[in-house]
Amino acid sequence: MSLSGLFIPLITPFTDDGALATDALESLAHSALDAGAAGIVALGTTGEPATLTPDERRRVLDICARVCAERRAQLLAGASSHSTADSVETLAALDPRITAALTVVPYYTRPSEAGVVAHFRHLAAKSPVPLIIYHVPHRTGRILGCGTLRELAEIPNVIGFKHAVGGVDDTTVTFLSECASDTAVLAGDDLHAAALLALGATGAILAAANLATTAYVELVDAWRTGPLETARTLAHRLAPLSAAVFAEPNPVVIKAVLAAEGHIPSPAVRLPLLPADAASTAAALRALNGIRVAAP
Repeated sequence: MSLSGLFIPLITPFTDDGALATDALESLAHSALDAGAAGIVALGTTGEPATLTPDERRRVLDICARVCAERRAQLLAGASSHSTADSVETLAALDPRITAALTVVPYYTRPSEAGVVAHFRHLAAKSPVPLIIYHVPHRTGRILGCGTLRELAEIPNVIGFKHAVGGVDDTTVTFLSECASDTAVLAGDDLHAAALLALGATGAILAAANLATTAYVELVDAWRTGPLETARTLAHRLAPLSAAVFAEPNPVVIKAVLAAEGHIPSPAVRLPLLPADAASTAAALRALNGIRVAAP
């Protein structure tokens, strides 16, 4: 299975009274694919899965699976925790229409690197769908060395990584240079995505692409197939938006902008998140408008 191109980690829209806005979610999924995304991610961090009820998570997955099946697009779904046993149960219950499960490195308990490998060996052996390992040290507290990443990549039923280490470090450069051609590496840090794509990442999962999908699709495509000057120009043009949407915890600024532009009924998020303040929202809107003005 090949994973390449841009994947949009969808937000989970709510109504003003806090209910799941299912029509808006379906519209966002279609809009992302209309703009050229290779697929979507349901229940990633951007989708606030920790504050959704089990029934809401099932409904989100059903809507996204239905849209992706209709559009013949790939669907990735967040499906794991820091408990190996609980993660196995979550994976076993996944909708079979899902292309692959996005499974985070165990957080909070901070196992050893050997423990991380054992965790994913167990999940991969039990999972009914392929796994994408989500490596995000600033959330998990666990840095993985290049040798560990190579070992994880060799596990049967592991097809790739979402790589979001907060920059381009020595491990990232070495891992990408040694990565097998059948292992997908999806850039997961919006601000550093261009650098990872230049080093050979096969695609990206980028939260800011909820707001400027076409431009981010063009960014990924340009780094993969050229022209490189276009890729560099797009990277510089998109950097202010990538920075602006993370001025506050994800996805509060994204939701505020989507609501301001009428794409979702409310900017509502659930505690412990708070809505974006007016200054952050205005800055993101300015950055988004700058992209539109600069577009050819």
